[in-house]
Parts: sequence; C-alpha cells; structure tokens
Amino acid sequence: MHFFITDGFAQSTTTSAITPQSSGLSQILILLGFVVIFYLLLWRPQAKRAKEHRQLMANLAIGDEVTTTGGIVGKVIRLNGDLITLKIAENVEINLQKAAVSSVLPKGTIKS
Repeated sequence: MHFFITDGFAQSTTTSAITPQSSGLSQILILLGFVVIFYLLLWRPQAKRAKEHRQLMANLAIGDEVTTTGGIVGKVIRLNGDLITLKIAENVEINLQKAAVSSVLPKGTIKS
C-alpha cells in the first residue's frame, strides 16, 4: 500500500515540471472577461430597471391606478412631494412613499 502512495507523489512531481507556467497576460485576460460578464449580466440590467423605476415615479399623476411593492392596489388621489395618497377602498386612504409603487396599471383596472 505504501508503494502506491510514493508512486503517486513521484508521478505528480514529474508532470508539474513539464507543464509550462501560465503568463500574467492570460490571468489579466481572464479577470477582464469576468469583469465584462459581471457588467453585462448583473450591473447593466439592474441600472436599466432602476432608471425605469425613477421614470415611473416621476410620471405618477393623480388618477393613476398602481400596485405597490406590498401588493396593495389603489388609485392615486394626492401627490405631496415624495409621498402619495392611495385610495384602496371606499373611505380607506393610505399614505405611501413614491418608491413603494412597483407598477402603474392600465386605466379601469380597479372597479369603483
């Protein structure tokens, strides 16, 4: 059993001496490739969604029917700076931050 272990060690040392060392340029190219993949798959789509959400918040108007991040559906009845007031039922109004709006629904989605 002892002989197999020494043969394994001897074999691994001879093969490592034969393999060429990788250059620094290939390591830089691999790192650059990871940065490009990170940019294309993660950062760029997230920045695009954030830009669309900022535009959605800026275009909110009284009478818009919206869905919040918590799943509440209501109609915008007041805008006050960074806050909006939603009417979610008869005589039920809630105040939310504009950032809590996740989407604007088509007109007529909410039945009165």
